[in-house]
Amino acid sequence: MHTPVLLKEIIEYLSPQSNENFIDCTLGFTGHAKTILEKIKPNGRVLGIEWDIEKIKNQKSKIKDEERIIVVNDSYTNLRDIVERERFYHVNGILLDLGMSSWDLEQSGRGFSFQKDEPLDMRYSKNQDLTAQEIVNKWTEQKLAEIFRDYGQERFAKNIARKIVEVRCQQPIKTTSQLVEVIRKSFPRSYKFGRQSFAARTFQALRIAVNSELENLKIVLPQAVQVLEKGGRLVIISFHSLEDRIVKNFLKEEQQKNTLKILTKKPITASLAEIKENPRCRSAKLRAAVKLNHSIT
Repeated sequence: MHTPVLLKEIIEYLSPQSNENFIDCTLGFTGHAKTILEKIKPNGRVLGIEWDIEKIKNQKSKIKDEERIIVVNDSYTNLRDIVERERFYHVNGILLDLGMSSWDLEQSGRGFSFQKDEPLDMRYSKNQDLTAQEIVNKWTEQKLAEIFRDYGQERFAKNIARKIVEVRCQQPIKTTSQLVEVIRKSFPRSYKFGRQSFAARTFQALRIAVNSELENLKIVLPQAVQVLEKGGRLVIISFHSLEDRIVKNFLKEEQQKNTLKILTKKPITASLAEIKENPRCRSAKLRAAVKLNHSIT
């Protein structure tokens, strides 16, 4: 279903030891959590946070040792509250894997992929109100252009926003295939389409906007530092430059405050062998740090 990215490197930098406690803020299909649980036997525990209830329904069969894992259906933006609610203290490591799973793209039916004809949803959790369809059909041309430019780094952001507004005046844009066609018609006739899909950047921008991905990352990082024990490790995997920049700057600022020590001078990337086996990991970047002072409780 979902191949865990950079598993070997995550274990190296989290360095889980017997009887330690860890938090997986993006539990997904438990690929990373299962390995961590194995390393922290016999009494170490994992707190797994997962926003999508559909993924949680698939997890019990994947983790046999349920007594040592607590699964919470919530957003990691509420990390500190979750830790206090579950009384999950003495946290030795925290993992944030910011990538979407193969299931999101291939089986969720929520319109994450521009290669499928699905409703324009793009919510990681159906408890959210905002959908990609609402953004595409209701946001102003200026706002659309801004998110395509800022979140998708799309060169033709204004063209695409203008075309969307033009088309939606005639009929609502409800599916991914409709949107892909609108995007295609937004490019100049002289434009030569390359290997990357012309729709990729727009879809990325919409997904980020729907799920408040960059804002949520900024919210969770300080909380992660707060709940870690002294000597606890923080590992974050990002998948595009916007996320990586936030993580990089945050870790640098914390190191300057003598709160964290950065363990990765440069981001760790997947090996050629892993990329060959799992092409989606080619953009993954891992950064890690260790906490230098005591927890705030």
